[in-house]
Amino acid sequence: MRERVYPGVIRAARGAFRALGLRITLEGDGHVPVEGPVVLASNHVSFLDFLLVGLAGRRSERHVRFLARHDVWSNPLARPLMTAMRHVPVDREAPAAAYLRARSLLRQGEAVGIFPEAGVSTSYTVRALMPGAVALARETGAPLLPMAIWGPQRILTARRPVDLHRGRPVSLLVGPPVYVDPVTDLREGTARLGVRLQGMVDELQRLPVHQPTPGEHAPWHPAHLGGAAPHAAHARTLESVPVSALTPSWLPGGVNG
Repeated sequence: MRERVYPGVIRAARGAFRALGLRITLEGDGHVPVEGPVVLASNHVSFLDFLLVGLAGRRSERHVRFLARHDVWSNPLARPLMTAMRHVPVDREAPAAAYLRARSLLRQGEAVGIFPEAGVSTSYTVRALMPGAVALARETGAPLLPMAIWGPQRILTARRPVDLHRGRPVSLLVGPPVYVDPVTDLREGTARLGVRLQGMVDELQRLPVHQPTPGEHAPWHPAHLGGAAPHAAHARTLESVPVSALTPSWLPGGVNG
């Protein structure tokens, strides 16, 4: 089936990235298979992540079908675009329909993108994870690709003003595929994914290009690395997290709140 809307959205997004002068680096996109089902599971730090994580499919010319909060479809401008791009609405109170739709897409050989934190992390550590990404990989046999993103939280994120300064660095990292055994315990598999994502996020956050300048007040940088973002335990008191999400035992320093 010929894609009509998705390519136009990609062109518009790239135009916006150029207008912002984003310095985007993407590593590991060679792990994305050219064809066949794949689950991309990324951390979530900004409202631009959907557009940026989708770049992981550019080398293989694949379009990623994202799971997104269902209230996005209530916007009359966004609804036809989201539907045409075959993204999947998720009702966090009743996620079964989204899971079944994502499973169907994978069985059709599609690339499915998931933010298993089910919301933006305001501490910029990997918060509690939903088990859906691991469950989909376990049931369908699709490879699970962990993915980390860092940088766009300086532009457009939760509980922070918009900052349109040009030239911000954005780093994307795709990890090697994980094949989830059909007998894998979902909690254990999700915990392992959390450990892997946090390690990849740590790797990006420590890059020289992402360090605050000496003496800079940096609410966009995590507290455990000297930034002024909320500590993880405090952030979780402010964030809306589904009750079925797994407690984040992988937090830096073992902070669980």
